[in-house]
Formats: sequence, structure tokens, C-alpha cells
Amino acid sequence: MNIKEYESTLGEPLRQATITFLLTEKQILLALKKRGFGQGKWNGTGGKPKEAEDVLSAAIRETQEEVNVTPEKLELVAIINFYFPFVPKDKNWNQQVCVYLSRKWQGTPQETEEMKPAWFPLDNIPYSEMWWDDEIWLPLVLSGKKILAGFMFDENEKIIDQVVEERENF
Repeated sequence: MNIKEYESTLGEPLRQATITFLLTEKQILLALKKRGFGQGKWNGTGGKPKEAEDVLSAAIRETQEEVNVTPEKLELVAIINFYFPFVPKDKNWNQQVCVYLSRKWQGTPQETEEMKPAWFPLDNIPYSEMWWDDEIWLPLVLSGKKILAGFMFDENEKIIDQVVEERENF
């Protein structure tokens, strides 16, 4: 089964979610997920909007909650659909994620119950400890590209289908 075939079986919109990466000229802030979905993986901050909350507001709130930082001037750099056909649909793993970059924020990243943040050099991102797809799309957005993408994972969280398209804007 490929992404197009799987999409035709869903029957409802994907759950919305966010990922935000804080950037300096030479570093990226990643956070080690300590519990829940993605536990044990490095990623940006993020999560799903609360009822009546838009995705951008959710990105700001999630970053505040997860690393005690308030991002400013968020730039939407990717919209990525993630599909997990081997996970029961009621677990709600299928999702559309808006990815933001922020080069300005208030506060100093701090560990919370959910996330342990750390700065990494842009030329030494720990892709082997992240979701498999990150190594495909993250270098593109860090190089200034905007992308629309889709990734499908097998029961071992390995990519079994992917689509990545560059966009001028969203």
C-alpha cells in the first residue's frame, strides 16, 4: 500500500499537530521526549492544538510548556502528513504536522517533565536518534526550502512510502 491508497481509506481529516525548532546561526534546539508519543527520540517541541486553538498558537503554547521558552516570529517551513497504517486508527497517530522555525524567543530552554532540551551544532544533528523521516526533510528546511511532504511508516516505524515536494510558499 502507498500513501495515495492509504489516504483514500481514511474518511476524515488528519489530526493537526505542530513541531517547532529554535535556531541560532550555528545550532538547533532539540528536545528528548521523555514520555508518550515519540518517547526516547530527539525532536522539536510540539503537539496538538487544544479545542478552538489554531495551529500557530498551539506551537507557541507547546514550546512554552515543553521547554519554558516563548518563540517569536515563527516561520512555517513545512506541512508534513504522517501515516501509520499498522497502528489502529483510534490511537490517532495519523497526523498533519505544521513545522515552524524560530530564530527569536524569550527565555532559556529548561528541562520539564516531558522534554529534555539540548543544543546541537547544525552540522551534527543526531538523526540516528530521531524519527527516520527527519533526515530526509529537516536538512531541506534548514537550508531555506519550504516543503510539503508525506511519510508512511511500517509497524517498526520504518518509512515504507514518502513524497517530498518543494514549495514557494504556503
